[in-house]
Amino acid sequence: MKWFNKNKKLNNSAQQRYAEFIKGEDISPLSLSGMYVSEENSITVSGVFACVRVIAEDIASLPLPLYKRLPRGKEKAVKHPLYYLIHDSPNEDMTAFAFKEAMMTNLLLWGNAYAQIIRDKHGQILSLHPLLSSRMTVTKNQSGERIYAYTNDKGEMFTLKREQILHIGGIGFDGITGLSPIAVAREAIGLAKATEVYGNKFFANGARPGGVLEHPGTLKDPTKVRESWETVYKGANNAHKIAVLEEGMKYHEIGMPQKDAQFLETRQFQLNEICRIFRVPPHLVGDLTRSTFSNIEHQSIDYVVHTLRPWLVRWEQAINLCLLNEYERKDYFAKFNVDGLLRGDFSARMSGYAVGRQNGWYSANDIRELEDMNPIPEGQGGDVYLVNGNMVSANNAAQGGGDENNA
Repeated sequence: MKWFNKNKKLNNSAQQRYAEFIKGEDISPLSLSGMYVSEENSITVSGVFACVRVIAEDIASLPLPLYKRLPRGKEKAVKHPLYYLIHDSPNEDMTAFAFKEAMMTNLLLWGNAYAQIIRDKHGQILSLHPLLSSRMTVTKNQSGERIYAYTNDKGEMFTLKREQILHIGGIGFDGITGLSPIAVAREAIGLAKATEVYGNKFFANGARPGGVLEHPGTLKDPTKVRESWETVYKGANNAHKIAVLEEGMKYHEIGMPQKDAQFLETRQFQLNEICRIFRVPPHLVGDLTRSTFSNIEHQSIDYVVHTLRPWLVRWEQAINLCLLNEYERKDYFAKFNVDGLLRGDFSARMSGYAVGRQNGWYSANDIRELEDMNPIPEGQGGDVYLVNGNMVSANNAAQGGGDENNA
């Protein structure tokens, strides 16, 4: 079974250059802080790694069933071949969690996630295989058809048609290819990286700023003196050693102390800046500076609604568009289940269930299903809906009726 169609000639047209602009490839990876920032090495910045990990793992942990529409409501389409692929295992080597996590990592760093669709001769989907976003280029041919060009490990480029790719794109200009968040926010991430390097070098020097050795005469070999000094006194392991200065030499400390440079404040601000880029509440990456027990629950709900929800909609609509044909879309759709992330504490859940139970829109089994408990047999009243006996319909109330026959 062939996965790719080999492309003999690359297209270096204006569309290619536009694609590079959209992906941020035409922007210099060197930030103004002097740090080289790319999608690959940005993950070494703790704030970036923490934000990407939080979002990728949260989305990967959410169930993703395929549903079938009913005249009223929906049901899980467990017999549809696509259900197992997106809910349990997209291919023989991956779980659904690993697949979604890998796709989200590419999506968060490069702004696009791609997976190759393997079909049988009848067009039925057999498996899904994630592809590296860094090796994919999206262009259009002369007829306007979208073409995906992918470079494999050997450096060979292959082309894939639109029906062979599951493409999930982030925010962008053309509605097809997403922008790389790392490329857009290169300066902010570069500054965070620069502060880390500055701190590392500071402690490598024994937590002391740089200095100057002053000699009253003329040194024949100043390089040798400097190297000798650094060998003995440089590094955290050599901190607080007693220096011996000969021939009237003097040591003068130079450089701005970290307190004056507001080192800690800069690192704190850059962490918040990175959280702002990914729209992640700081408390989820370990910054509890402005978090309290009273607002963390609301921040977590806000995170689900405003951070995760847009990504989930992109996933759902991409699956419906790329993995379902035009006839199946009328009856089937994919939808994440976020109930687990939106659950309140035990007391709040029980109060909500009590209101639903007393007013007739929850049965005992409805509540037990939400709490991941086995149902009560139907003969024991597990599916019975109860209502308050003092309540009547609005029509009967207007007519003055409230007896049992009219209730």
